[in-house]
Amino acid sequence: MAKRFFVKIVTNPEVDLTKCIVGVACAVQAINDGHEVDVFFAADGVKMLHAEFIAEINKSGVLPEGMLDSMLQTLTGGAKSIYCSTQSQAANGVTKDNADTKLIAGYNDWMTWSGPPGVIALSADSNIQLVY
Repeated sequence: MAKRFFVKIVTNPEVDLTKCIVGVACAVQAINDGHEVDVFFAADGVKMLHAEFIAEINKSGVLPEGMLDSMLQTLTGGAKSIYCSTQSQAANGVTKDNADTKLIAGYNDWMTWSGPPGVIALSADSNIQLVY
């Protein structure tokens, strides 16, 4: 029986990249297992949506080539919804005005700018919450 997962990624990937990657991987696994998945990126976890940051991870050799891009494609194509904290992005230099040059491609197609109301709504509607 399918469940509804709420995955919140708040850890700074510059401090604990592994935790952020595990959060994305768990969301992807839930999608692949046929569950409904809502994801909210907040605090410094929003860096996981920054194109330049993702490119640096890909170049670093921390993960097999293409693995992170593949996971992000599954996440952005398969999640029921993906939200991102407007204020957390602003604290990291990203606004709605410059997002086209900062965030990963296609964000307008799958991302909702939000704040605490989105966190509360998504968590209240979920069966299971995971926080990374």
